[in-house]
Amino acid sequence: MPFKITVLDIIDIFLVAFLLYQLYRLIKGTPAISIFIAVFFIYLFWLLVKFLNLELISTLLGQVIGVGVIALIIVFQQEIRRFLIYLGNRYVSSNRFPVGKFLFPSLNSKTSHRNIEEILRAVVYLSEHKTGALIVIARTSILDTYSEGGEKINSIISARLIETIFAKNTPLHDGAILIENGKITAAGCPLPITEQVNIEAEYGMRHRAAIGISEHTDALVLVVSEETGLISVAEGGKIRRNISANELRMILSREKL
Repeated sequence: MPFKITVLDIIDIFLVAFLLYQLYRLIKGTPAISIFIAVFFIYLFWLLVKFLNLELISTLLGQVIGVGVIALIIVFQQEIRRFLIYLGNRYVSSNRFPVGKFLFPSLNSKTSHRNIEEILRAVVYLSEHKTGALIVIARTSILDTYSEGGEKINSIISARLIETIFAKNTPLHDGAILIENGKITAAGCPLPITEQVNIEAEYGMRHRAAIGISEHTDALVLVVSEETGLISVAEGGKIRRNISANELRMILSREKL
């Protein structure tokens, strides 16, 4: 019987490849990647055994894999949770259809430009004074979950306010500020720390938290190092270091603030 590939087969392969790729992105650089690779090769070996009609070993491996699904859910519970959060934040957002931006486009443009300049001015000031800072700018992701451990502010974006929040010895300077819909919604917020193991040693807890929140959401995260004053930008689980003021302005100009 000739082997035929239908359109549904191609769609099936594409969906499986997409899911595996997204899972790989989430666990890349974490200890779970070794387990994932081992399980993947065991599964390939099981498929080969079934193809060769080796009944005994095929049955044994089938039983192991059947029970192993439950074990994998336990082992990968954090990664599965991160994957579900990623999907939810990526495709579900209350800001997807902002009515005000359609009704008052020119006003929104002026406000966005002002917000960009306020953030830029604050970050440059903090960098020059070597004051550590962590700023999370929401995109489509909803950051309500991460504001629970901080202080609700709901203020307009102001350089002076940002500088005051991150001033040394103030109660909120160790956490992050969250910016959504053109406002500073919360400050002093604890963020999830990345589990990546291949991060450079000079990155401190702020940088690791910036990478962590960028893994869980699609937010843009700005970091100012307290030791060096260098500005870094994290998004998509990756971080870029030593960003200049002009580069930061260009990055912020692409955001809807």
